[in-house]
This record gives sequence, structure tokens and C-alpha cells, in this order.
Amino acid sequence: MTDGEVWNEGVEYYRAGDVTNALRVLRPLILTKSHGARAAEVVAKLEYEKGNLEEAANAAQIALRAAPDDAKANRNFTRATDRLPAIREEEHLKAVLKAAEGKDPGAMLLAATKDCRALMAESGAYRTNRAEKAVALADALSKRAERLSDSWIPVRELIAQSVTNEEQAATISAQIDAARKKTKDAAKRLSDLDAEAYPLLSDVEHDFTRFVKLTVMPPAAMDEDLVAQSNAWLDVEAFNGRSWQQDALDYTRAFRAKFPAWARAYEQQAQSDTNKPPFTAEDQAKVSALATELEKIQLGCVDKSLPPEQEKALEIINEIRELLPKDPNGGGQNQQQQQKNNQQQNQNQQNQNQQQNQDQQQQNQDQQQPEGEDDKNKDEPDEGDQQDTEDQEVEAVLKKAQERSDEHEAEKKARMRRVPLPPNERDW
Repeated sequence: MTDGEVWNEGVEYYRAGDVTNALRVLRPLILTKSHGARAAEVVAKLEYEKGNLEEAANAAQIALRAAPDDAKANRNFTRATDRLPAIREEEHLKAVLKAAEGKDPGAMLLAATKDCRALMAESGAYRTNRAEKAVALADALSKRAERLSDSWIPVRELIAQSVTNEEQAATISAQIDAARKKTKDAAKRLSDLDAEAYPLLSDVEHDFTRFVKLTVMPPAAMDEDLVAQSNAWLDVEAFNGRSWQQDALDYTRAFRAKFPAWARAYEQQAQSDTNKPPFTAEDQAKVSALATELEKIQLGCVDKSLPPEQEKALEIINEIRELLPKDPNGGGQNQQQQQKNNQQQNQNQQNQNQQQNQDQQQQNQDQQQPEGEDDKNKDEPDEGDQQDTEDQEVEAVLKKAQERSDEHEAEKKARMRRVPLPPNERDW
């Protein structure tokens, strides 16, 4: 059968309203020289009407290539592609949220924060390689940064589910969207071997750390507290401009704020799950007292370096971690934490040279600052109070969202308990 005969058959199906057969006959004709453009135009129209915009756009592009100056071909291509970015983003969001089902957004944020710090370390050196290797490394780093931007999606969804204060939720969601955009911009700059990727990653790391401190649960807060306090005691160079001692204090405050509700929830779960070790009221009271003492010590250490007090803070952190109930399936917690400490110290050593260069650049900028600028800044309002207020609002919304998530999880477990287990899953 000639191309002309195939075209005529496809047109007959099209005129008869038989879309399925029309597409079946005309699709292969798109690649022919004689009837490719006309077939592509019809296929694009039919796919668009079916809502298959990807297929419609591909066919419209082929028709446009055959006649770049044709107004109708340009209109068809524009119509087919206008909604594609939004649809692709929507499909991507669905896929990410589906993959994140059942996972703790706070734990995902913590993992993303660590990966962001690793990216910062690696992005400072990859361009020193030979061109072909630098390009390969840049591509790999860019893909990691792109995946990193997806870590914000479940957190934003958690905020959207909290309707306690819609205005606050909208503000926080906007902040998360801005942070995700910065992460995606960093991925783009990494792929372009742009040196500006590092400052963007630095900002993103600050964003991740801020939200981690607001969402981290008590056990993980103590783990991060131990890392930060250890680095403060060892006088490890500050990372990304933040004091390790201040980070340790922040994690202690996050622990104290969330511990009472977390302990109550754990106690309720332990009553229905015999595999969970008990967490007695006596131990809970002791943990609360130790956390209060720890915060007082760390407050003093923030204002002034007090090595003996820092060592005392480490002892208290370890004592709290020992009192907290352990996951029976976890195991090796202390050894794993020691490995985390070593990795953190190694990472900071890698960042040391780069941080010194940034400090030197900042110092040069400060020296070039015009006279009178300091006096001007003195008259401006302190942004610290505003940031604290924003953090309190963010924490309130996140807390409510987490409570709703916990309630949903508790209801699901309650339903599961009412359904008898199959014989092969019973705990005999």
C-alpha cells in the first residue's frame, strides 16, 4: 500500500469519527516525506482532543518543522505545549508524594540536609578536574541537587494539610517554594559548571537546617545535638557561618519543646505494642530535668567558650540518649552515632579551605564598605526578632500538622488492630 493510500484510509477513519483507527493508521505515516507533515497535523489534533498533550506536542513539532513559517502550525504547536510544564510538574509532584507515603517528613528533611552539606563540599572542588571529568561530575552533582529539591515537596504537603491558620500556612508554603526554587537553580548552575552554585547551596543548607530544627523529633534531635556539641567541644571550625554551640542549643530547645507530647504518644503506642520497650514516668521526668539543665549549660557556652561545661553538656546528652527508649530493630546506635561524628568532622575538614576563602572575600567586601554604612545599619530594625517570630509561627503550624498526621496514623493502627492477623503473620 502506498503512502497516499494509507493517508486516504486514515482520513476516512478520521471523517467517520473513528479516532482509534485513525491514529493507528496515521501515526506511522508521520515519518514519511510525502505525507508526514499532514499526518502529524491530524495526529496532533486528535491527541490534543484526547488530552494526550505529550503526544500532541510531539506531532505538532514535526508538523512545525516541515513549515516553520506557517501560522497555523505555530498556533497548533503553541496550543499543545502551553500547558505541558504545569502538567509535567503536577505528575512529578504526585510521583514524589507517592514515593514519600509512610515516611517521616522530618527524617527526610534531615537526610536531605546532610546530602546538601555533602554537595557543598563536593561542589567546591569538581571544577578543578580535567574538562571531561568535570563535566561528568557536574552532571552527577546536578542530578543530586535536583533530587534534593524534591525533599521539600512532602514538607509542603504537610503544611497544606494543616488548616489551623491558613494565612500562616500560605506564608510557610511560600517560603518552602522559594527554598525549592533555589535548590533547582543550584542544580541548573551545577550542570552549567557555574561557580555561583556554591552560594546557592549555602543558602539552601540554611533553609534545610532551619526547617529540620522545627520538625525534628526528640530522638533525632538528641542525635544532632550530640554531633553539634561534640564539634563545639573539639573546637571544629564553624560550618556555613553557624556556631556549633548555637546549633547544639537549638536542638536542645527543639527537644524540650516536643518531648512532652512525644513521650505521651510513645507511652500510648507502647501500651498496644508489646515490642516497644517501656518508658516510665520516672525516666520521663529525669529526661525533662536533664534537658532543662542542658539548656542552661549550653546558654552559658554560647556566650563564652567553656570547655569543662561543654564536656558536661556532652555527658548530659549521652545520659538523655541512654534514657530514651531504643528501637528494638535499630541496634548499634552508639556505634552509628560515632560514625556520624567522624563523617561530620571529615566533612568540615574538607570545607575548611573553601570556608576560609569565603571569609576572606567577605572581609575584603567589609573593608570596601563606604563610611557611614555602619551608622546606617544601626538605625535599621533588628531582623533577629522578626526571624524569631516567623520561626515561632512556622513551628506552630508544623506542630499542628504533625499532630494531625499522628492522629491519622493512630487511627490507622487502631483499625489494623481490630482486623485479625493472618496465621502466617501472628506473633505466637
